[in-house]
Amino acid sequence: MMHKNKREYDNEETTYWLSYSDMMAALLLVFVLIISFTLMQAKKLYEEKESELERQHTLLEEKQQKLIDQQKLLESQQELLESQQEKIDKIIGVRTDLIEALKNEFEGSDLKVSVDPNTGAITLDSSILFDVNKYDLKPSGEVFLKDFLPRYLGVLLKPSFKRYVSEIIIEGHTDTKGTYMHNLELSQDRALSVARFCLDEESNVLSEVQLDELRPILTANGRSYSDPIYDEAGMIDMDASRRVEFKFRLADEEMVEEMMAIMNDSFER
Repeated sequence: MMHKNKREYDNEETTYWLSYSDMMAALLLVFVLIISFTLMQAKKLYEEKESELERQHTLLEEKQQKLIDQQKLLESQQELLESQQEKIDKIIGVRTDLIEALKNEFEGSDLKVSVDPNTGAITLDSSILFDVNKYDLKPSGEVFLKDFLPRYLGVLLKPSFKRYVSEIIIEGHTDTKGTYMHNLELSQDRALSVARFCLDEESNVLSEVQLDELRPILTANGRSYSDPIYDEAGMIDMDASRRVEFKFRLADEEMVEEMMAIMNDSFER
């Protein structure tokens, strides 16, 4: 039997340890690669999570800002509502007082005019003022207006009211006989006849001071048969439809209507 010498044993042992160390080095390399890959994946996942958190944080900030903006909008609308309400209350108070003053002026008078309790409008039967299908004032119409106008305008142009009155309107209305355009011209001419009589210096109906106050705010409109009067049976009352109306507008009404429209538009959004 042949025996290995010491050198052969040493060579075999060296070869064994070299193979073992290579294997361990390879395993270590694999382990390092696995660890590196795992760390890279963990880092990538961390960055994705961090990015997602930042995105959610940004969205949260945007939502918070929207809530703040909405709160500011609500506060501004609340302030606007309070301001609006003050104006509305003031206008309602002035209109109520003015209507009451007109009622007191004409109650029990021979003129027999009625004051609309809601608007303050006064309706005059056109038969008192004009002949059928005419627009020139009758003598009886002039007598009536000489009594009516100073009393009516005496109320609206009082110091306590005149600063609130932005417009005094004379409206002519007709019945539904004839064409719309014919009635439009007739109603306009009738309104102008009344306005002309109001402003005529030679008629001596109003004082010079009243004329100066009235000219900038007096308008005359013809409405043809666009706003007829109906009787209890729902039929057009031809006699009542032929009329002249005196109306007024208050100084802040236009602004309040515009502000209400703006606010309604804001709430709809």
